[in-house]
Amino acid sequence: MHRLKYDPAAEAVHEAMPSPASEELTLALADACHDPIGVTEPYGEDDGVMRMIITEQAFAVLLVGNTLKTITVLQVTYLG
Repeated sequence: MHRLKYDPAAEAVHEAMPSPASEELTLALADACHDPIGVTEPYGEDDGVMRMIITEQAFAVLLVGNTLKTITVLQVTYLG
């Protein structure tokens, strides 16, 4: 299982989102900690490192670090 880390700006956007959208993204990020490649989409070239989570109202850009088992949330965009 991977550990979740946040860029401070991405965390601020996630915390400012309305509750339903925030919860949906939180659940998707939790799923990504268990299966970082299976539940995410490639971001640009499919290198297995830069990934995206897309929910109904938001998307997040992730950096998957397999050596240290981390997922860093680099950017969160609220679409709602």
